[in-house]
Amino acid sequence: MLQPEQWTEKFVDLIAHASSQLPPDVLAALERGRAAEQPGSLAAKALDSILTNVAMAKGNWQPICQDTGTPLVWIHHPVGMSTRMLTGAFEEAVRRATAKALLRPNAVDTLTDKNTGHGQAPGIPTVHCEEWDSPEVEVRLILKGGGCENVGAQYSLPNTKLKADRDLEGVRRCILDAVAQAQGKGCAPGIIGASFGGDRGSGFVESKRQLLRHLDDRNPIPELDRMEQDLLAQSNELGIGPMGFGGKTTVLGVKIGNLGRLPASYFVSVSYMCWANRRAGARIDQKGEVKWLN
Repeated sequence: MLQPEQWTEKFVDLIAHASSQLPPDVLAALERGRAAEQPGSLAAKALDSILTNVAMAKGNWQPICQDTGTPLVWIHHPVGMSTRMLTGAFEEAVRRATAKALLRPNAVDTLTDKNTGHGQAPGIPTVHCEEWDSPEVEVRLILKGGGCENVGAQYSLPNTKLKADRDLEGVRRCILDAVAQAQGKGCAPGIIGASFGGDRGSGFVESKRQLLRHLDDRNPIPELDRMEQDLLAQSNELGIGPMGFGGKTTVLGVKIGNLGRLPASYFVSVSYMCWANRRAGARIDQKGEVKWLN
């Protein structure tokens, strides 16, 4: 298939799409939120500013937000393809995208407290490589800003404060509490990716993987589908609204997954994504032809 240099070029294109082009389902949800808010309200004005910003970024192929976030990428690849090569190519793509101002120099060395200057450091980007049977490569990317990352949360059930037991009702209480605690600090209206089960690490990985889903999809597990719809409605009844200004549009979507767990542990992991749900995907065939995925 492609050589490492060619993979790097494809990945830079993917980063450019994620950084500057908001997915259609997210844009539609923001527009629905704008229509639901009271004309002249702070909520409506905030959404007007957001929608203007989205249009300007799209037209100029410039970052939607000044915080271009941490690149998180899932790469599905055919049997025998080098994951070391794919990871290296994506890390180089981050450096090149940063040099092109598609990404902000966001990587700080935690020992020296100095910015690396090129957007890449140990753990940045986060690359997940997973083998599959298709001859194509599928790449799914999100850019997750620091503000929304700061309001993520993890709970251990049972939780006496929330009166949450080790059941689906307990999971619901935790997720709704995370939304309430975030207020406007996560750049609402947000998108919630959640997972219950797993350990502390795998739960957060799965909660972030849920953010790859389209806002208008439906969970194939009936119990989780009902929970997603109920939590979307309940979150928007909290009155937090865009940027915490009050209003009807606090959350644009709720996506929930579940993992197996040890008998001793029951974690609920919640990842909060800001309104700038910068998500991009592509399928790349053996000839290097790209099919863009929303």
